[in-house]
Amino acid sequence: MQTTDTPFHKGERAAQLRAGAGDMARRVAPFIRDFMPDQHRAFYQDQPFLVVASGDAEGRVWATIVEGSDGFIRSPDAHTLTLAGAMDPQDPLAKALTAGADIGVVGIELATRRRNRLSGRTRPTDAGFAIDIRQTFGNCPQYISERDWWRVPHPTRPTSQSAAQLSAAQIAHIQAADTLFIGSGHHSAEQAASNGYDASHRGGAPGFVQVVSPTRLRIPDYSGNNFFNTIGNLIEDPRVGLLFVDFATGGLLHVSGRATIDWAPQEARDPSALRVIEVTIERVLDRREALGLRWSKTPMPTRKLVVTAKTKEAEDITSFTLSAQDGAPLAPFKAGQHLPIALEGPTQRAKLRRSYSLSGPAHEGSYRITVKREPQGLASRMLHSKIAVGDVIDAKPPAGDFVIPDNSSPLVLISAGVGLTPMVAMLHEALHQNPNRPVWFLHGTRNRRHHALRTEVAKLISDAPNATSRVFYSQPDPDDLLGQHYDAQGRITAQEVLALTAGAQAHYLLCGPAGFVTALTSGLEAQGVPMAQIHSETFGG
Repeated sequence: MQTTDTPFHKGERAAQLRAGAGDMARRVAPFIRDFMPDQHRAFYQDQPFLVVASGDAEGRVWATIVEGSDGFIRSPDAHTLTLAGAMDPQDPLAKALTAGADIGVVGIELATRRRNRLSGRTRPTDAGFAIDIRQTFGNCPQYISERDWWRVPHPTRPTSQSAAQLSAAQIAHIQAADTLFIGSGHHSAEQAASNGYDASHRGGAPGFVQVVSPTRLRIPDYSGNNFFNTIGNLIEDPRVGLLFVDFATGGLLHVSGRATIDWAPQEARDPSALRVIEVTIERVLDRREALGLRWSKTPMPTRKLVVTAKTKEAEDITSFTLSAQDGAPLAPFKAGQHLPIALEGPTQRAKLRRSYSLSGPAHEGSYRITVKREPQGLASRMLHSKIAVGDVIDAKPPAGDFVIPDNSSPLVLISAGVGLTPMVAMLHEALHQNPNRPVWFLHGTRNRRHHALRTEVAKLISDAPNATSRVFYSQPDPDDLLGQHYDAQGRITAQEVLALTAGAQAHYLLCGPAGFVTALTSGLEAQGVPMAQIHSETFGG
């Protein structure tokens, strides 16, 4: 049953529990807001398009793209987006959105792999339509293939074709796709914030969507943020909309149908797939050259990086130092950014694509990633057990916007577990730029056996006149010495952070598991720290 203290409806909570995500509703509720932080408002206003999902007059669910000229998206306040311009009348959602309808939105920046999601309701305006927001939250960048975009003159007569099943050409398009967008919905009798539609991104190696027949698709579901918005919706309402984009021509292939969830797939071609969404197609709409946007045909090129050092940092954490195989300089990065890598998968069918935060100094000309070995993690287990010094891996340029906000304000760097990796890079960068900058480094872990990079951090702190560290062990071993190996027993709290008296201008950067980040964020906000001065990134669910 939907309650007032959770942003998730019963289908989402059922999916979370079945997948073993635990009490996700309580842990991540503070991440799901009814308003947009300033950084999300700015993000949406920079986008040339939005992916949206809703229902038509016949009750079918569709996903589509709404595009416009520069600046067509505005955010007059934290609860509203406005979109200017007319939608193509052939768009399956044109009438519904411009008249007023529930809507799900994912804003996705393929060039940088950033994305945010929201849901709300549209209302008509003189210029187009507005979205009044119910729920909004950020998303991790996994499985997004980077692409640059540009505009072409918009076609004067885009063509469309409707059918009840896929044609041979449409099947070929889906079999070559590495990206799809999926729309789903949920409407309960209660007027809950979770009512409405959700638009979501799915990605993988080309062909990750299996075409079983002209009326049946199988979509793998990988490890993600554990919110289960899509699958939770489909448990409650099987109606689903899919969107495949032809990035080279601006064509949109819309599919509407009904879905079921295979929780223990025996036919999954990709061992990373935890579940499979089975879609029975009811309607297909093929809109050729529907958009005036174009994207690069293939993902951004990769570079060959050679492992020059492999260093055990803690019981379950290892660092990998990487240099360019061809000896040329590496692309620069900012502390806090991540490195997208690709490893050869166990079946050779598809590479394992992951992003790991860069943990080393940004000014030394090499990359370092520091990886925790996860018991069920295919990529992390491969890195720990099979990748050795001299091995070569594929990587794309560093990306991400979780970076130090400026070069002068006091910094409070707060992490838990392997969440310390971007914080160590930030500590390096902050003290390299300004050794006198006030910096506090707070880290929580179980005990000294799990405390990675501790000697490196201690040396940086001791060499900086205005840098301070505090280490928290939640389960110290008998030989872990209080005052020598750690400073306090327990977990980092907002009260502990505010006791540092970092000052009104301080920026707080948080990284770790979702529950850790949400609790600290809520605590700091409750004590009056402005939202604009709290920056976070989560690891894992």
